[in-house]
Amino acid sequence: MASVQKISTCLWFDTEALEAAQFYTAIFKKASIGRITRYGKEGFEYHQKPEGSVMTVEFTLDGTPFLALNGGSIFKFSEAISFIIHCSDQDEVDYFWEKLTEEGDPAAQQCGWLKDKYGVSWQVIPVEMVDLLNDPDNEKSQKVMAAMLPMKKIDLATLKEVYVRG
Repeated sequence: MASVQKISTCLWFDTEALEAAQFYTAIFKKASIGRITRYGKEGFEYHQKPEGSVMTVEFTLDGTPFLALNGGSIFKFSEAISFIIHCSDQDEVDYFWEKLTEEGDPAAQQCGWLKDKYGVSWQVIPVEMVDLLNDPDNEKSQKVMAAMLPMKKIDLATLKEVYVRG
């Protein structure tokens, strides 16, 4: 019996599960696509999917397992759920921001949050920003917060400058 992670994420797509898994695994350096299951004749009256079309795609991003499901257009993604990418520096923030915003929703970009072309929400956050926001000096941390709030993509140099000026 294969080892399975206790909790993993299932992303519901209309018909784009494989395309989305390929998109995400091309962005993350440690990523892979695993098993792909396909719809058969059985259950057509429920799923209405052509026989042989992709049903699920298992994929992994930096060690985190995901399952993409082609379940139809019944459900849509919302900002109520997002994936956080903890970035080590501005270059990494820039990389993920550029890749994930490609064909995404520009109106859904604020405070390091973005919505990709599939409607999935991501937070692209430099780890150092979290430290600045949690500084024991409340005045400094609040100034960093005020500088961060109007940003779309996080600009760590600006936040550090605000912090230093305190």
